[in-house]
Amino acid sequence: MPSPSPRGTYQVISQVLRERIASGDYADGLPSEAEIGREFGVARTTVRRALRALEDAGAVKAVAGVGRAVAGGAETPPYAGIMNDLLGQIRSGELPAGARLPSEAALAETYSVARGTVRRGVRELETAGRVEARHGVGRFVRSSPKARTLDSWL
Repeated sequence: MPSPSPRGTYQVISQVLRERIASGDYADGLPSEAEIGREFGVARTTVRRALRALEDAGAVKAVAGVGRAVAGGAETPPYAGIMNDLLGQIRSGELPAGARLPSEAALAETYSVARGTVRRGVRELETAGRVEARHGVGRFVRSSPKARTLDSWL
């Protein structure tokens, strides 16, 4: 079992995050709690305490179902950005009908977000009829007329 963090570690983490926010490093949203914990080698409770300090100071805000974002920053949640990017690739033909989407893990790495964020963005595309899931195989771009009529909706 790793040794506990020294007292005040959360303050050091919150200060580092505050400096990164000020320099514009987190314009697209903060990393997940797990990623921050791995970076600083601390438990998730220490990360949550640091993030709570930033929330109390008004530097970040919690966005339900998305994570934390810089207060006053971009209002587009990360999952919507992923959805829009994939939709753009579908429309441009980079991801043609029948093409398999990259795995959630690969997309999470590409966009530097949690898998849950990727899952939500892809699920939105499934709901809109642009992508279909095949159990145990993956997600694929649909070619149905239903998908084409929904382009204007997205």
